[in-house]
Amino acid sequence: MSFIIYPAIDIRGGKCVRLFQGDYAQETVYADSPLEMAKRWVEQGASWVHLVDLDGAKEGKPANAEIIKEIARTISVPVQVGGGIRTEQQIADYLEAGVARVIVGTAAIEDEPFTERILQAYGDKIAIGLDCRNGMVATRGWLNTTDVSAIDLAKRLVSYGAETFIYTDIARDGTLTGPNVEEIAGLAVATGKSVIASGGVSNLEDLLTLSTHEKDGVSGAIVGKALYTDAFTLDEALNRMRESV
Repeated sequence: MSFIIYPAIDIRGGKCVRLFQGDYAQETVYADSPLEMAKRWVEQGASWVHLVDLDGAKEGKPANAEIIKEIARTISVPVQVGGGIRTEQQIADYLEAGVARVIVGTAAIEDEPFTERILQAYGDKIAIGLDCRNGMVATRGWLNTTDVSAIDLAKRLVSYGAETFIYTDIARDGTLTGPNVEEIAGLAVATGKSVIASGGVSNLEDLLTLSTHEKDGVSGAIVGKALYTDAFTLDEALNRMRESV
């Protein structure tokens, strides 16, 4: 099974939280220790862990970096990290601390020369985070929606060397209403690159549906609220994915 399930750990104020549709005013705290939560996901079979610095995304610079670095150093599986990463030094710091993949979002939209440089320097250790409303890219912790289409931007970034995209449908994030499969698969087909789905996964059928597009380039799914609210367990999800192969 090559389709990867990424348990999500969203960090705000040093704690593991979830937001509803990216709204910082609609927060639920699920654990006081993101590190302990990461260990739990690994114990349950996670092959990757997805970390988001929510404070960093809002502030425009890493705010929970020490917690994230501790997780990367401690757990036995690779982690990918996003949230407020806007400089080459921040990327280098995370990679040196053992982070396997750094997610660049706002900077990829607002500073394409920077993005070209880091893609040339770090290759597949960079993922481009495309957070979208109605197919248009949002930036700065989802607070600003641009008039840039996700597909148009992604095609330009592929020409710079982008290999991995993370597509988040903001309207579905934290809502358990199902992922936007059409747009996710469409992005993978349009770019010919790997796309990780994020936002809206509510049940095992959502994961199975996404995995049927693996041949198109949909390589995995980030799952947050469904795991935290016990809609299904990570073990159940991994078993279903194995059975579906």
